[in-house]
Amino acid sequence: MNQRLLLSGDEAIAHGAKAAGVRFAAAYPGTPSTEIMETFARFPGSHAQWSPNEKVAFEVGIGASLAGARTLVCMKHVGVNVAADPLMTFAYTGVKGGFVLVSADDPEMHSSQNEQDNRTWAKFAKIPMLEPSDSQECYDFTGLALDLSEQFDAPVLLRITTRIAHSLTPVEVREWTEVPVTGFTPDIPKYVMMPNWARPRHQAVLQRLEALRQYSETTPLNRIEWGDRQVGIVTSGISYQHAREALPGASIFKLGFSYPLPLEKLREFASQVERVIVVEELEPFIEEALKAHGIACEGKKYFPVYGELNPTLAARGLVQAGVRSEPVAETPAPVEVLPRPPVLCAGCGHRSIFYALRRMGAHVFGDIGCYTLSALPPLETVHACICMGASIGMAVGVSQTQGSKRPVFAVIGDSTFLHSGITGVLDAVYNQANVTIIILDNHITAMTGGQAHPATGMTLQGKPTKSVDFVALAKVLGADHVETIDPYDFNATWETLKASVARPGVNVLVTTRPCMLFPRKVKQEPYIIVAGDCNGCGVCLKIGCPAIARSGEVTDKNLAIPVIDTAACTGCRLCADICPQDCIILKSQPGRESEVKA
Repeated sequence: MNQRLLLSGDEAIAHGAKAAGVRFAAAYPGTPSTEIMETFARFPGSHAQWSPNEKVAFEVGIGASLAGARTLVCMKHVGVNVAADPLMTFAYTGVKGGFVLVSADDPEMHSSQNEQDNRTWAKFAKIPMLEPSDSQECYDFTGLALDLSEQFDAPVLLRITTRIAHSLTPVEVREWTEVPVTGFTPDIPKYVMMPNWARPRHQAVLQRLEALRQYSETTPLNRIEWGDRQVGIVTSGISYQHAREALPGASIFKLGFSYPLPLEKLREFASQVERVIVVEELEPFIEEALKAHGIACEGKKYFPVYGELNPTLAARGLVQAGVRSEPVAETPAPVEVLPRPPVLCAGCGHRSIFYALRRMGAHVFGDIGCYTLSALPPLETVHACICMGASIGMAVGVSQTQGSKRPVFAVIGDSTFLHSGITGVLDAVYNQANVTIIILDNHITAMTGGQAHPATGMTLQGKPTKSVDFVALAKVLGADHVETIDPYDFNATWETLKASVARPGVNVLVTTRPCMLFPRKVKQEPYIIVAGDCNGCGVCLKIGCPAIARSGEVTDKNLAIPVIDTAACTGCRLCADICPQDCIILKSQPGRESEVKA
């Protein structure tokens, strides 16, 4: 039954996919795209899965499409880099069941290591691209993208951004449509991309691109909203909302089908306004295309090429362009507040690892995950972080070139290791590197909100399944030494790390403590500090635990006495293990409570 719901862009895409008959969906979790799959997985009669990485998600999606199932594959913008190999060739083979690739871009890098503009992927792969500007369009465009995919025999890129993904707007949803799975039919010249068959398929791609250009000129997804013809705004996605708010009286060319561009329609629009200004986030994707085809326009000289566009920036750019007369309200002076930098959670099992590595003076190469926060004070023990899986490769490269000047460690989370760390171990083993690899086994994909992965023993849809054994896997890969460590036992952890440095070859250490937030928060008996025994050395403050702070009391040498917030303390005991005064005790330990500072 049709109904009206308040949905985020992510939720709307999931609902739109189900309504359009999608039977198969795959992804690797990554903000801001994660909620698409989490929503879709709740719908009955559909298959939804987390794959080990985006490339695999894309490839299983290809298989589902070739079997005739309508298919949705989702990832954040950097995930498309991982999936690019199959993407570029799938554009040649074409689809059977409709195939939509959702790229969730992250301008301003709210939760990402870069802010690349994935509109470029549509041009690179020569596939059609749609850009919704609110949740209703996310819903509608998903169904349209599936239709276009089947009509033009091509995967379709549905590009959203963080603001679209997480903003809630009303959506009219429809009854679900059942689309039968027709099954795979072999067609070797179409689906086997050897050079002799790939050459004619490339020609087919170029012919398809021309047909898509013609479609772009007539589709209602690209529309003109006429207003004052002194200025014409060309825009797409969330930038449309900002431009319309900043200059409501202007004529606006709204692109919903944004690749290939409707160049003739845009040329006609430009001829009917005095000036054309392109309002877009990040790269001058539209602006450069218009200028390349002789359509005079302005854009990036008024709007930033980095960061997230917002109504204020859009308004300021239009004031600078001389087309908006109203002054832009000044941004109020920031209110001075207590700084709250992101930190590892109280009780996080990673903390002792990084504290030990800092004491050891190691070179530490990190990866994408919560543990990257160890690069911040006071730990400051992740020295490089590039992309998923790169920690092991970087550590191998350093160890092979700098010799034994300092111990070299790679740290990588469990989900990230399964995503793209396995081949790094193979490289280390094959090339006989002297390196220690620490798999920080959270037992969950922690950073993106606690999603399952192949070592959790549970699928996205809650079905029990086999679980990867990291120790067995590392041994099979050929690591010279493999063992587990309990990061809550600091003394044992310290000795294990020291032993790994002294041992040549590839050492793999696997931690055993799960994320203290999943599946429910770990809360053991808290610790307290006996103020009368504390000399203010501050060692406990060096681990960066948010449950430990300065109390305001000082010793006779004017050194700060720390205090533990027992409501926040999870009882991990790291502070007690490293305290040189032995003045950190369990709250229930008898005989010393009266000496504790609250």
